Amino acid sequence: MGTSTINISMPDTLRTQIEGVLEDDGYGNTSEFFRDLARDYLKRRQQEKLEKMLLDGMNSDFTPWTKQDVEEIKQRGLKRLEAIRKG
Repeated sequence: MGTSTINISMPDTLRTQIEGVLEDDGYGNTSEFFRDLARDYLKRRQQEKLEKMLLDGMNSDFTPWTKQDVEEIKQRGLKRLEAIRKG
């Protein structure tokens, strides 16, 4: 996996606070902190999108699945697996 460099500007007071977090939380360097911060943000953002989709679905004109719906989905999945196995 390749890496890239991003330069950011921030007020001195914010930098001082971040340096305190680095020391308190045992980060080896500033990059580790910001990678962790970015991962947490992206994970939280994805979770929020999923929750919105679920709520939108719950608030829509949802019709419960029937046994036939489940069986059709199952059959499509089995056909896909068979095609993958055949190459």
